[in-house]
Amino acid sequence: MAATLQQITTVTGVELEPPPPILKEEFQTLLTPEAIQFLAELVSTFDADVDEILQLRMVTKLDLDRHGGLPDFLPHTSHIREDQSWKVQPVPRRLQNRHVDLGDVSPANTEHFIRALSSTAQGIQTDFDDGHCPTYFNQIRGLSNVYKAVHNQFPDIPPISKVPILMLRPRAWNMVEHNMLVNGKEVPGPLFDFGLLMYHNGRILFENECGPFFYLSKVESHLEAKLWNNIFVWVQKKLGLPIGSIKATVLIENILAAFEMEEILYELRDHSAGLNCGIWDYSASFINKFGRRREFLLPDRSKYVNMEKLFLKSYMDLLVKTCHKRGALATGGMAALLLTQDKGSLEFQKATAIVTRLKLLEINAGVDGFMVFDLNLIEPMTKGGVTLFGLKYNIGVGILFIEAWLRGQGHFYFRGQVEDSATAEISRSQVWQWIRHGVKLEDDNRTVTRNLVQTLVKELGTELQEVLQCCMDSCKTQLDVASEMFLEIVQKQDFPEFLTTYLNLDHTFLSANH
Repeated sequence: MAATLQQITTVTGVELEPPPPILKEEFQTLLTPEAIQFLAELVSTFDADVDEILQLRMVTKLDLDRHGGLPDFLPHTSHIREDQSWKVQPVPRRLQNRHVDLGDVSPANTEHFIRALSSTAQGIQTDFDDGHCPTYFNQIRGLSNVYKAVHNQFPDIPPISKVPILMLRPRAWNMVEHNMLVNGKEVPGPLFDFGLLMYHNGRILFENECGPFFYLSKVESHLEAKLWNNIFVWVQKKLGLPIGSIKATVLIENILAAFEMEEILYELRDHSAGLNCGIWDYSASFINKFGRRREFLLPDRSKYVNMEKLFLKSYMDLLVKTCHKRGALATGGMAALLLTQDKGSLEFQKATAIVTRLKLLEINAGVDGFMVFDLNLIEPMTKGGVTLFGLKYNIGVGILFIEAWLRGQGHFYFRGQVEDSATAEISRSQVWQWIRHGVKLEDDNRTVTRNLVQTLVKELGTELQEVLQCCMDSCKTQLDVASEMFLEIVQKQDFPEFLTTYLNLDHTFLSANH
């Protein structure tokens, strides 16, 4: 029976914000007293472990900043790497021969989610992370839409066993669910997402041989993989599912995790579906961890940062080699380009040529599959420096992402591409780094300074207003707020580790539209 708000308040130790009125029915379906009790037990069991890994991240970062060291393969886990006998458990049938997934599909965007379910893709990265803004409205709507898909409640959509498989991606460890408190403390965002996804959908997905399958983003060490494995075991026992029912793909999108890929697979060996390359967060992690050092200066992402370059190709090659050595799947990144509707146009031909070239690079490296954003891509499938174009592009992406986030959106379109928190991370990271190191522009030898960035923000104002189709003072005001927030972030003395954490601190903005 659906819960009422009066019933919800009787769950011991739990405080829960009332739902947006428009989503009261969805809220009552998802957050029954039994589901809330399950979440409370899950959080109580693992909350201290989540705090511990976040503290460990801070200690590791502080050590890198103070001592200027570099990551390396861990000596105390060498026995795992040297043991040639172990492999991950075989992946289920539905995960085999999966070549093209749709990426960054926010389930809160009902229209896009339904189109994805109706597509010929083999999988859907059902994203509560990079391509999704976690307002309370969006969380409830997104979780409800997954529930409807799994329970066959969307009209004219086939049953869950007939649609592309859902690769469910909960929030990363740095995110918090502000609207639920357990024992007086806000709930870790990934536990909120994962707990409700499993409680309502896990058994049906398992019985239909189409899950439960997950993406785990922004994992930084094998200890974090071990924590996820412990959570998987606990939840499977609690729900009466066989151990190993859950399968997870870990996104290796952090330079530290790149040195622990075998250990990550080992910790998740009963639950592993493989590893995934994440180019933008991985590139941003260089600045995150080593941005104070000039030798780690990255050039324009629009000009130089792609999988054809050695530092990224080496990472992809190692990921593929590691996965195949251990019987796991290696998946490539996402093509974020949008195709024009005119298939005969030069823009269409250029976009498909770029996607084809980069995806062939991944295929030749041995990946087992990759992702695209544009549904229309399912069927077709100079040495660096810093330029004025790249600087302005990064500024535009950073401001528009913050503006979208304030409106409750996790992604947006800019100059023919889809952009989200991953691309915003590398964009704002590069601007911060270029200011810090006073790099020179190739175009006119100007130095990237605070004043130059402030000037370019003003110059971009008209274009960004046109992108947003601003015609009201309220829209222009919000764009001004986003610009000020962007400038504050890139001018900070210390590098803000996660853009989404910074934005999530003032979460009152996130509910403004709902």
